[in-house]
Amino acid sequence: MKLKALLRSRLARYALVSVAVMVAGGAALIVSSRTSVAVSATTAVALPRVNGAHAADPEVLLYRTLGEVSNKRMDSAISEIDKIISAYPNFRLAHLIKGDLLLARARPLTTLGNAPGAPRDQLEDLREEARARLARFHHPRPVNLVPRYLVQMQPEQRQAIVVDTARSTLYLFENHGGQPRYVADYYISIGKKGYDKYREGDNKTPLGVYHITGSLSRDKLNATYGRLAEQYGAGALPLSYPNEWDRREGRDGYGIWLHGVPFDTYSRPPRASNGCVAMTNEDFAAISRHAQIGVTPVIIANGVDWVAPGAGQALRSELAGQIESWRRDWESLDTEKLLRHYAPDFSSGRMDFAQFADQKRKVNAGKSWIKLKLDKVSVFLYPGRDDLAVVTFEQDYASSNLANQMRKRQYWIRQDNAWRILHEGAG
Repeated sequence: MKLKALLRSRLARYALVSVAVMVAGGAALIVSSRTSVAVSATTAVALPRVNGAHAADPEVLLYRTLGEVSNKRMDSAISEIDKIISAYPNFRLAHLIKGDLLLARARPLTTLGNAPGAPRDQLEDLREEARARLARFHHPRPVNLVPRYLVQMQPEQRQAIVVDTARSTLYLFENHGGQPRYVADYYISIGKKGYDKYREGDNKTPLGVYHITGSLSRDKLNATYGRLAEQYGAGALPLSYPNEWDRREGRDGYGIWLHGVPFDTYSRPPRASNGCVAMTNEDFAAISRHAQIGVTPVIIANGVDWVAPGAGQALRSELAGQIESWRRDWESLDTEKLLRHYAPDFSSGRMDFAQFADQKRKVNAGKSWIKLKLDKVSVFLYPGRDDLAVVTFEQDYASSNLANQMRKRQYWIRQDNAWRILHEGAG
């Protein structure tokens, strides 16, 4: 309760200043941050436990350490930081802070990382991690909110992952009747050059709607990459970058994964990968345990748009109506009516709209009836866009001369106040 009272009083006074001050022997150790630390007492909850254990999380212990130093209780501060080191022996940031606390007994401190001769670039990386972790602690957990992108989850999608590059955070949601429910969140690192990947080798993390396409264990990584596998730690989950929209936009590159970190460190700075999303090995194990290949969505955004759970119902109903209208018009064998559901700049593989329309007319001319069933429909709004949705479903097609089943993915775009299909293909 004392910690909560301390937090509330400081946040009320410094809500937009975002500066954590550690007072040590009359000197100040300042860890500056540009992130707002406003927090709501009604929505904030405890941070997720590591592997379900009861040990406190790093952000909690870091804040307690700061609190003890600001109250000039140096022995207690060292005790708190020792708890972090005991739980996470390879946590470099914790070792740096302990070194500062010990050094403070001999001389005043001016900033985080006062050890003489320490590499400047490594110190700045650790300072950035401190800022990111403290900002995560201050930011309320979204227990009563959902990302606006998760419009509809299909029944087999047990979980959804949303990555916020701006907050160095990965959010995990469970599927409850097609609606997401917050489970936990984790500190993550992204590309060295930030977000919005466009070219191979640009060291940026992509933004978009992706799916997990595989699972690479530590043994499989070692067998494939040898010593290079060390950088991926406990394992990796490859993502479907570039997706259909990325390719349409001219984006390229490959090998974007969720993965662990080298075993000689607990975590990495906020911007440290070649474009992948990296997380502690313990957290990766928690995420990968329930990952479904080809099914689990991973949405990467630079700043998540949070809404009330029912806020997306209107969009969900609107798109459901459009998809059903498309399905009925295909069954009707009225090709011109069906084609009105497609955007003028539609593409599918190498076909543009004109080629696609010509093919549909020829194919439908040879049929006397069509039956079309759709199942397991998921709908995700593209991050950063109000007018682009990714729709995936199981399609059961039967006609007078052909029958097949497939997973299909469509990109619907709002044009002239109407939703139209911009792309479709195998999902």
